[in-house]
Amino acid sequence: MICPLEWGLGHAARMIPVAKLLKDMGHNVIIASGNEHLALFKNELPGLQSICFTGFKPSYSSFLPQYLSLLLKVPLLLYHIIREHNTLKRLIKAYNISIVISDNRFGLWNRNVTSVYVTHMPRIPLPSFFRFLEPVGIMLHRIVIKKYNYCWIPDLPGDLNLSGRLSHGIRLQDNTRFTGILSRFGYPEYNSFNAKMKPGHFTLILSGPEPQREILRQKLVSILIDKPFTTFIFGGNPDKTGVVVVTGNIHYFNHLPAKEMAEIIQSSKCVITRSGYTTIMELISMGVTAVLIPTPGQTEQEYLSGYLSEKGWFTSVSQKELYKDFSLPSKKADLRNQFAVRSEELLKDAVFELLEYEHGKRQCQKTGKEASPHLGRSM
Repeated sequence: MICPLEWGLGHAARMIPVAKLLKDMGHNVIIASGNEHLALFKNELPGLQSICFTGFKPSYSSFLPQYLSLLLKVPLLLYHIIREHNTLKRLIKAYNISIVISDNRFGLWNRNVTSVYVTHMPRIPLPSFFRFLEPVGIMLHRIVIKKYNYCWIPDLPGDLNLSGRLSHGIRLQDNTRFTGILSRFGYPEYNSFNAKMKPGHFTLILSGPEPQREILRQKLVSILIDKPFTTFIFGGNPDKTGVVVVTGNIHYFNHLPAKEMAEIIQSSKCVITRSGYTTIMELISMGVTAVLIPTPGQTEQEYLSGYLSEKGWFTSVSQKELYKDFSLPSKKADLRNQFAVRSEELLKDAVFELLEYEHGKRQCQKTGKEASPHLGRSM
């Protein structure tokens, strides 16, 4: 059972390659999440069994920094952790589940199953004036990770990486494995675009919770509406269909299949997007750079946009710097070959180790022996 967090569509999108690999290996895969995320899986991997299993889905403030907005919602988050932990017990029995893969959902561990926790930031970044508290956050996160048999980090180990200090430069637990980048566009059929799609248009990818998603859309539409080129906007709403023509040159898509979306993105003169981690992984897997506009006050996105722009892979612009004469640079940094092969190997290694561990645990249960705790490479 795969359970993505509902803070943004990216948490579901990056679980698609994991679900696809397990499905191709002949395993029964169940997707458990809210309806919006389930709609994405049904579009990209039709035929998978699904369960409506909603989790914590906060709305962000239009004026408070996002870390303060989330801090005020901690009691609600704790309620959802307890609730989903208890719900998981019932789902395990009802669906005969043996492995649970949780993307950043804190409560989805259970001693009766093998569990995996997926995160790209064992270190949760804080504003500079609160940075002295980051070790406390690392410690609390380690307590959560310790509840699971494995922790998967969707990145590469070593100097070539996308997450920077979010997952590097700290001591990781023995149950941690890097899986390489996880992208639904990381397959050969997405590595070239349709010759009929003429290059030269701009593409805006909207993501993240409201109201900041709508604030960014309105701001950029007011800028791009007068430009002499077509702009495609992806709204990130897979549970809706259709295309809305806002003006003659701006086309808004609620959702497109991955193949069509990849064609538009790869043939774009410029891509504009939030600096969400999954979006970054997907762009890297297609060999595409972009202008990154971090969600104001969301420290993770602010760090990633700065870190990756310093490497020269992307361009970073703050939301308050968007204005009518805003220039949209187009940089070239095709890194897909550097990430692709290693990522494929790491994901397969992590999945095979997980399945071997689960098989060994079942054998121990049959013989009455106690299963070994998670073992393997110490990172």
